[in-house]
Amino acid sequence: MFRSLRNAENFHIVLWLLKDLCWVMLWKPLGLAMFVPTLAMAVWIAWRSRSEIGELLHSLAVVCWITANGVWMITEFWGTDAHRYYAAPFFVAGLLLVGWYYMVILPRKRRLPEPV
Repeated sequence: MFRSLRNAENFHIVLWLLKDLCWVMLWKPLGLAMFVPTLAMAVWIAWRSRSEIGELLHSLAVVCWITANGVWMITEFWGTDAHRYYAAPFFVAGLLLVGWYYMVILPRKRRLPEPV
């Protein structure tokens, strides 16, 4: 379907922008409908990135970000403003994933000798 993972990531941006446009325009059914392929594409990209831990963790952080974004959108559409805090755990999870990479994995990689 996509010639490269980079092409998939670029298309994913289009999906994300469409979802956010629906959100800002208050197009509730279309916003919810666009959340599904946007999240699915992020999961697919993460799956394809699984061979490199740094790419995988960043891709999983994007999955968390989109999930948080979708939860926030849905609570704005069909809840009250107080419900937007349900998105916070997903933002925190994404931060923990990239934090683990930068504070644990990357320093370990730098300490290990390069393979010959």
